[in-house]
Amino acid sequence: MTYENPVLPGSHPDSRVGDDYYLVTSSFNYFPGVPLYHSDNLILGERLGHCLMRESQLVLGDTRSSGGIFAPTLRHHDGTFYLVTTHVDGGGHFVVSADDPAGEWSDPIDIGAPGFDPDLFFDDGTAYFTYAAGPTLAETTIQRTALNLVMEAVGDTCGIEGSFCEAPHLYERDSVYTFASMPNVK
Repeated sequence: MTYENPVLPGSHPDSRVGDDYYLVTSSFNYFPGVPLYHSDNLILGERLGHCLMRESQLVLGDTRSSGGIFAPTLRHHDGTFYLVTTHVDGGGHFVVSADDPAGEWSDPIDIGAPGFDPDLFFDDGTAYFTYAAGPTLAETTIQRTALNLVMEAVGDTCGIEGSFCEAPHLYERDSVYTFASMPNVK
């Protein structure tokens, strides 16, 4: 038997929780929004459903075909799944959460920042929110039912004159912290 790897061709972020892998994809101007996939072996996968199933979570209106939901990122922290994404035609960044990724997701919490390609990184009880629009880093504190946001800009380039960050993400492995981004030179 031959298996395709990756499970879904293309560039899609995934989160691992124990022996389970979860993957979300952009849904652009389609409803329901943000397809969610699961695999326990990274060979075979199944679609669990969508993260944005209710109109209260996603209003598309006159969203253009190249607009809508871009670059969702799925994270797991302290038993809760967090999905942060951008509605490029309708309000910017927002986050939803769920205890069970195949269950019901919360209504969106508006992050109130422009840009695209958002990420959440959890460290020592703090969630760091990064996004493209220059490398702007916002510090947030996580509570069980909400994200309380305190925005703090920490820069405006990716270290390359005339560029902005594409897909910025923060990582920690073995006490080493890495900020990764692709510069997009205009």
